[in-house]
Amino acid sequence: MSQEELFLRFRFRAESILFIVSLVCGKLERCSNRSNPLPVLTQVLVTLRFLATGSFYSLIADTYATISTSSVFRSVRDVCSCLIEHLRHFIRMPSGQDADMTKKQFFQIAGFPNVLGCVDGTFIRLMAPSENEADYLNRKGFHSLNVQMICDARYKFINCVAKWPGSVHDSRIFRDSRISIMFENGTYKGLLLGDSGYPCKSYLMTPFLTTSSHAEEKYNRSHSRTRVLIEQSFGILKRRFSCLHSGLRTTPQNACKIVTACVILHNIGIDRKDIIDVEQVDIETNQNVSVHIADDWTGNNVRKHLCQQCFS
Repeated sequence: MSQEELFLRFRFRAESILFIVSLVCGKLERCSNRSNPLPVLTQVLVTLRFLATGSFYSLIADTYATISTSSVFRSVRDVCSCLIEHLRHFIRMPSGQDADMTKKQFFQIAGFPNVLGCVDGTFIRLMAPSENEADYLNRKGFHSLNVQMICDARYKFINCVAKWPGSVHDSRIFRDSRISIMFENGTYKGLLLGDSGYPCKSYLMTPFLTTSSHAEEKYNRSHSRTRVLIEQSFGILKRRFSCLHSGLRTTPQNACKIVTACVILHNIGIDRKDIIDVEQVDIETNQNVSVHIADDWTGNNVRKHLCQQCFS
């Protein structure tokens, strides 16, 4: 196949596919040919094809005359599990010079200072689970996970929390996440941008619900133009891996692993410049329900200070 055909079918070009094989071959390579194990390359290609299409395992198996449906299932399970072992190498918050560069890149978008990332949640559709079914029914009326992610200015995801059912609100997920604790204790120096579904805190800036000055209007415009990157990042992720858009026909536990593996592969694609054109991506609009969340007193002060210093 040509590079374009490979990218269309598997969402990666040849060199990147071989790089992914190198990440997982240590765990997936068999020491003997007993039971005719699939080559690691075949397991990776089968997994990438499933993630790119979201098809039934049986349909993926039909495209390979010698592979069974159960082999496709095992390939997806094993490759995703191996990729997750490399999570800390590919999904991590920027620090040092990387953090300074990230803040500079965000500032160049719309003049919002000191931004380390944009945070939001996205629904990943699931079939109705057999246990705790009501917990996974989200406000839009379908069963899902609610996955919290933080992106940088290059559409890479620098944090991912994939474990909560769809009925849980974004603010609850953030409040109970490890990343919020690390911002609270000063491990990370910078700001996150979130929508009005989050509380305004000293490190988490949200828009003004009602503006009372020109500076606040400028703040909101800059905030919106910068925060849209997380919506674009979701669009790129779901366009690359259609299984996340169409839905996962598996248990919530397996779905969490597949989502995390897709985020790792998404970052690998950006690092290796196997990218999807952002101009062609539909922006996801994840409007929050009207929930009254008390803003942090210090957060309000920081927001007002930003308005006075940077947007007046």
